[in-house]
Amino acid sequence: MRQVVAALAVLSLLTGASKPPTLKRHGQSSQLIVDGKPFLILGGELSNSAASSAAYMASVWPKFRAAHLNTVLTPVSWQLIEPKEEQFDFSSVDALLAGARRNQLHLVLLWFGAWKNSMSSYAPSWVRRDQARFPRVQLPDGRGEEILSAFSPEVLAADRKAFVALLRHLKALDAKTHTVLMVQVENEIGMLPTARDHGPLANSAYAAEVPGELMSHLEAHRATLVPSLRERWEANGSRASGTWEQVFGPGPATEEIFTAWSYAGYVEALTQGGKRAYPLPMYANVALNRPGKAPGEYPSGGPLPHLIDIWKAGAPSLDLLAPDIYFRDFTDIVVRYDRPDNTLFIPEQGRASMGELTANALFALGEHKAIGYSPFAVDEMSGADAMSLGPTYAVLTALLPDIPEAQAAGRIRGAKPPVAYDGTVDVLPQKLDLGSYRLTVDFIDPWSPREKQHPEEHGVLILQTGPEDYLIAGRGAVLTFAPLGDGPPIAGIDTAW
Repeated sequence: MRQVVAALAVLSLLTGASKPPTLKRHGQSSQLIVDGKPFLILGGELSNSAASSAAYMASVWPKFRAAHLNTVLTPVSWQLIEPKEEQFDFSSVDALLAGARRNQLHLVLLWFGAWKNSMSSYAPSWVRRDQARFPRVQLPDGRGEEILSAFSPEVLAADRKAFVALLRHLKALDAKTHTVLMVQVENEIGMLPTARDHGPLANSAYAAEVPGELMSHLEAHRATLVPSLRERWEANGSRASGTWEQVFGPGPATEEIFTAWSYAGYVEALTQGGKRAYPLPMYANVALNRPGKAPGEYPSGGPLPHLIDIWKAGAPSLDLLAPDIYFRDFTDIVVRYDRPDNTLFIPEQGRASMGELTANALFALGEHKAIGYSPFAVDEMSGADAMSLGPTYAVLTALLPDIPEAQAAGRIRGAKPPVAYDGTVDVLPQKLDLGSYRLTVDFIDPWSPREKQHPEEHGVLILQTGPEDYLIAGRGAVLTFAPLGDGPPIAGIDTAW
């Protein structure tokens, strides 16, 4: 009997070790579980075509370790892995896996398939040259765009076949090693310069009734819908059925909702196929819209803040939706992606030279329980950039054993001054309750000349490790403490280490 139990225990360990990374809800947070343990991504994204050259990558892998990254986000180009139809070449992917393993790094793969930043420039030549088989988006006057149509069955079938082949290859090479943590499906999908495709297939779909799946989702989630979407639906009578314009009214806003549904459905088909081949966590990213711009004047229809509910309904197999953040109003943006139905992940945040990077990372991980953070173009980091990013990631690396459990238990907070889109900084002190104490965070250093300070770069992350014990990481923040509830009227720092 003991031998049987022992054999089962060994089998259980082996089976557990072979499970791919997964997202799992634990307490008050979602966690990326890798080899049975929570994993926090301290990442950096490569510039767009860096991964196409193994020689170039050989020169930059050591830079990532020196900056204390544990994960590299890297594009995988459809054109590189399928240069001729059904003739796959995974040598570029294999080189990435080998380089990451040599440098004790993980990878998140970014699928540059039918679309990359709205355009279709990373699709293979045999796709882009055959516009009869693989139609493009059409403008209202019939002219074509450099964007493959999401309504084309041929485009979807070819893209999905390549994506599934990639996931099968990953399973064959990485199912036991788990170098690859997640996969991004397409890249910054968005429609330009109009809010929707005007090709024949798209026009037919736009004239048809809104799919029942979307209408059921809207009704089931009415109370929690993004306000702008709910208001548009209710302003048109909260109809339970009808055409797109009957349900949401005429105009570019409705056309963008239609585009979001079509893109989400396309991505859902890829995600389902990929997960059947190898069930890694998968997500979609988004290029955000500038204030005051109308649909079509920005990449429209992606998982933007005002369209998250459309994407949740249309692509339920995705594990999360993630914002690429280059605008200054970081705190406002992450609030909109930190939802009960969406785990926060920041896959692309400015560049490593960005002064607000440290404060943004601490805020996202502490206040919004993000599973990871990643500045863009880390392969192009200068020595000065690495000196900025490296110390931030070094401190976070030291805190990695504590952060995931603190996130799950609600024993973590973060703060930074809100910055408006126009760059206006709100430096008012903030109050954070954690444990039995209220912490007041001031972002102005009283000992330094005000004109030499950059409060937008100031921020703090706070973990509670015991009833009166806190770990604090930050820059430019001054903290004072006060008791909550009954007890002594004041609280001071007993000891500091």
